[in-house]
Amino acid sequence: MSTKKNAVEEYLKNVQVERSTYFNKLRDVIVKHIPKGFQECISYGMIGYVVPHSIYSSGYHCNPKLPLPFISIASQKNFIVLHHLGIYANPELLNWFVEEYPNHSNTKLDMGKGCIRFKKAEDIPFKLIEKLVKKMTVKDWISKYEELYKKVKK
Repeated sequence: MSTKKNAVEEYLKNVQVERSTYFNKLRDVIVKHIPKGFQECISYGMIGYVVPHSIYSSGYHCNPKLPLPFISIASQKNFIVLHHLGIYANPELLNWFVEEYPNHSNTKLDMGKGCIRFKKAEDIPFKLIEKLVKKMTVKDWISKYEELYKKVKK
């Protein structure tokens, strides 16, 4: 069985050659700037940044055996994707990101609820991603997650 680090390294080896430089840079930005406490692993088939059970023992409500997900990145068939559950859960953070995006990119924002797609890897706004990654601590994310999850659960 491979360790989490080995699994991430294996994922990186399989990223398309033409995207690997950009994808590795995206990962490096996240690893360097994500607040302490998040853990890198493979989550849902992507490189994920999660709140480990050692910090949040309840885990993810959809499957408590899994750690609480926060950010994931993947190189998919037609684009690189960054999933950020904080954007999905926090309208203020979403609004900040949408307003800030044109200051960092000349391309149209391609986004779902918490999913940001980059069809051209060279269009990834690394400085903006750096700012985004810094905006929520583990404590902030757990608090927002519990606020929303408990509201839904009632």
